[in-house]
Amino acid sequence: MEKKMADNHGQENNNKYGIDPDKFRAMIAERAYYKAEQRDFTTGHEIGDWLEAEQEVNKQYFYWFQEG
Repeated sequence: MEKKMADNHGQENNNKYGIDPDKFRAMIAERAYYKAEQRDFTTGHEIGDWLEAEQEVNKQYFYWFQEG
């Protein structure tokens, strides 16, 4: 059930900015991977990496789609 909530939240952001959901997840996964790589893939930070990466991607799209 928690996963659905997280997925729905991400989908809301995707729809808000017109982003393909699969592309959005792939961008987050890539950023989270690089965060883990920087720590030599030590365990215990997976969720934090994902959430931090999601915030970064959301911010990136927020700035890209600002009307100015």
